[in-house]
Amino acid sequence: MKRILVISLATLVLGGCQSGPVQEATAAERSHDAADEQAASGQEVETASEQSASGRTEPEATPADFNAWLASFRREARAEGIGETTLARALDGVRYRPRVIELDRSQPEFVRPIWQYLDSAVSSTRIQQGRAKHAEHRDTARRMEERYGVPSEIIVAIWGIESNYGGNFGDFSTLEALATLAFEGRRSDFARGELMAALRIIDAGDIPPERMVGSWAGAMGHTQFIPSSFEAYAVDGDGDGRRDIWDSIPDVMASTANYLARAGWQPGQPWSVEVRLPDDFDYAQTELTTRRASREWAAQGVRVIGDESLPDFADASVIAPAGADGPAFLVGTNFRAILRYNNATSYALAVGTLADEIAGRQGIRSSWPRDEQPLTRSQVREMQQALNARGFEVGTPDGILGPNTRSGLRSYQRSIGVTPDGFATVSLLQRLQR
Repeated sequence: MKRILVISLATLVLGGCQSGPVQEATAAERSHDAADEQAASGQEVETASEQSASGRTEPEATPADFNAWLASFRREARAEGIGETTLARALDGVRYRPRVIELDRSQPEFVRPIWQYLDSAVSSTRIQQGRAKHAEHRDTARRMEERYGVPSEIIVAIWGIESNYGGNFGDFSTLEALATLAFEGRRSDFARGELMAALRIIDAGDIPPERMVGSWAGAMGHTQFIPSSFEAYAVDGDGDGRRDIWDSIPDVMASTANYLARAGWQPGQPWSVEVRLPDDFDYAQTELTTRRASREWAAQGVRVIGDESLPDFADASVIAPAGADGPAFLVGTNFRAILRYNNATSYALAVGTLADEIAGRQGIRSSWPRDEQPLTRSQVREMQQALNARGFEVGTPDGILGPNTRSGLRSYQRSIGVTPDGFATVSLLQRLQR
């Protein structure tokens, strides 16, 4: 879980739509990826080979270096109150794992468009499995819904997207993964803090070291909590006196629901509604930072697709992740609660859509612009340079499609008489470069 986190979103991506189980990267793995919020644009991520080419290589670690670091960390943990028995059980025999660093540095070069991510995250197989898991654990899920106010289908959907309902939450030793990242990773301070939290969890008796397993990025169990999130939000759901997100589904569901409740989930409110925007809608408003009451959006002509009225949100945002030619959504507090779990729009849409499908509600109705070709990071940088050259200032070209770039792109789109939705496409880049 991030919570850092999101990475994004969006994403270490994701097996395509297939008939068998679909496995995506976990939330914590995405949190180490600067691409989370680039999912809609298909922005690339710098690869290890590019890092090497740019001169940012580091000397290879030796076992002696790692063991010296681990001894120093052990002294720090002892000074912070970790017991000797825990230190011996948890750290004796911990190895440096080169594979963890390889995975940390070798993020995929491209991130898929949001519609391809959703095809995978909300595949027919995952929907079917989600309905089966929801039925199998119905009493537990509903008990947690009553306790925390989070719908049972949302709890199950997060479980499905984080670990494919427990089918793959990783087999790395959390202690070895975090020790390796703390020793040599790009976020060593963060990993060190998480490693200390992992020792506190073991010291408290929640889980023995050998069962503390998860992703290479340090996320653990069915719903991929990092250790600090486990400390803050994990709950004993089955009453055995321990918090176990590896083998106790009641603990998994209670912990997930507690996280979302603490993140601000509002019982009785939908996570989102799909909306139709008027032809003259100002797409500069389609940022999560723009918040208005539902009645104000209704006054602009925003309508729910279907016969319902807009839900009564006090501070709703309109998002159009693929521009004017794709679906649009009115989102409120509960969408933002999901973003607290993983700060990626693509992730929150996947959780909400999967939950709807699990509950038997209709998913996204509008079509995505599947013919659009996503931009690479270098192409985004070229677009930024071209916008600056034409006087549409977007700041220093960095290859990231942030709010400044979207604002400049909208200004350019207005100047050429097309809908100013800020959605970057190859065709727009080519036009800019003429």
